[in-house]
Amino acid sequence: MRFFNTTGPCYPEKHYMLPPKDRLVGAQLDRYIRDELYWVLHAPRQTGKTTFLQSWMREINSSRQALSCYVSVENCQGVKDPKDSMPAICESIKMFASNFDVPVPNYDRAMSPNSQLNAILSDWAKIVAPKSLIVLFDEVDTLIEDTLISFLRQLRGGFAVKGAGKFPISIALVGMRDLKDYIKTAKDGIAPNPGSPFNIKADSVFMANFTKEDIGKLFWQRAEETGQKITEEALNYVYEQTAGQPWLVNSLFARATMRILDENSKETVTIEHIRTAREQMILARETHLDALAVRLKEGKIYQIIGSLMTGEADPFLTQSDDFRYCLDLGLVSMKEGMPTVSNPIYRETLARELTFGMQPAISAPQWKWQKDNGSLDMDALLKEFQKFWRQNADIWEERRKEKFKYTEAFPHLLLQAFLQRVLNGGGYIDREYAAGRGRMDLAVRFKGYTYIIEIKLIYDYSNPQIVAEEGLEQIKEYRDTVDAAAPSYLVIFDRRSSDKKKSWDERLTWRQKDGIVIVGC
Repeated sequence: MRFFNTTGPCYPEKHYMLPPKDRLVGAQLDRYIRDELYWVLHAPRQTGKTTFLQSWMREINSSRQALSCYVSVENCQGVKDPKDSMPAICESIKMFASNFDVPVPNYDRAMSPNSQLNAILSDWAKIVAPKSLIVLFDEVDTLIEDTLISFLRQLRGGFAVKGAGKFPISIALVGMRDLKDYIKTAKDGIAPNPGSPFNIKADSVFMANFTKEDIGKLFWQRAEETGQKITEEALNYVYEQTAGQPWLVNSLFARATMRILDENSKETVTIEHIRTAREQMILARETHLDALAVRLKEGKIYQIIGSLMTGEADPFLTQSDDFRYCLDLGLVSMKEGMPTVSNPIYRETLARELTFGMQPAISAPQWKWQKDNGSLDMDALLKEFQKFWRQNADIWEERRKEKFKYTEAFPHLLLQAFLQRVLNGGGYIDREYAAGRGRMDLAVRFKGYTYIIEIKLIYDYSNPQIVAEEGLEQIKEYRDTVDAAAPSYLVIFDRRSSDKKKSWDERLTWRQKDGIVIVGC
């Protein structure tokens, strides 16, 4: 029985999969071979690049018109000196050639490392002649500084003489980032103009996520083989939560069909199965999500995510190299012209990671936070939060400044940590945040009930009345898209320096307008 794969390349005989080359945006694969072109493929991690490369390699080799080989250079990640990296790259070429059962080239280990790559590729082209050689280099963006410069210069050196028996006629450079971005990883972040080797680059191609239709086709393969079906509601939820990110889609399907349900079950997969799979996946901190969470400590990441969480408008945000880096990671995207975290699962993962340290420090509630019918007493919960904010906010924020970033988003994070501590696995939170929105929206789900919370900040330059009026209109709009009957709470944190001089009795307020509770902190 095939299964949904989340570890390494996919193979059609083992895994449910769709043809990866169908998701290449702007690619002209036949032309790259026919016209002997060098090109770049870039996309975030675990979107199917390696699966595509190895699949295309097999397709080329089965045609017998040329010989192709996949080569990963990841073993040289972080290695700066060509004396160390070039022999390692050459050994990788030999290893992958042997693994894929193609002729194995050689090189003179005594020659200059700045000639070794050129030499082994020339030898490789010679021994596969009269066929032309096509090389698919993966993980190229892991190369840095002098290693990257030497690698590109040696490819350029062979480009002028490329041809059957001389040098690869076509080379793909594949990684997370486009070449024009990762060439800046040279010394001091300045491109050293290494002969500008990719004025020989003919094309730059991107690999897109799954469409909603793709997700349906992927599960249909299992339905045909096993008879197990999935509801349309569940498929829509998978697309909504993942935005089609391939690893996330496969992970949800794998958990739903092999853990939540028995792998031999024919029971129809429902939205509740997928919701449970989503929660398990986030709590398990699977490698894909953990890798994103770890990056939150990087300086160029926290500036972007901090802006998205607070919702503040920054006219220069999307022009920055840091934002481009987050785009390349797949962490953020542009939605309706606004920068946002790429999908709800990433939003949830980032929020939980940033609040994780706070949650254990918040005592389990000793007060009644549920009503007799089992629903949340959100009034009581937020009044207790006001007490907690009064007692801990200033001290915790000062400590957070010393140890962690995201200080602008501190109120948002502390309220979410408080909510998560109370819910304690009994419910979940849907989060909406994006730069330029001026707020964060939360939909708290608990035992079939929904509660809407919107978070806004008042700064020294803000007009408190306008902030409140905007917030009321915004929360009504958000509530109507989620659940028009849901109890709604506008939580406003006053961050003005003048507010610090007021007594806590003045700072903490509670009032209602238009059926919405306005909570002042």
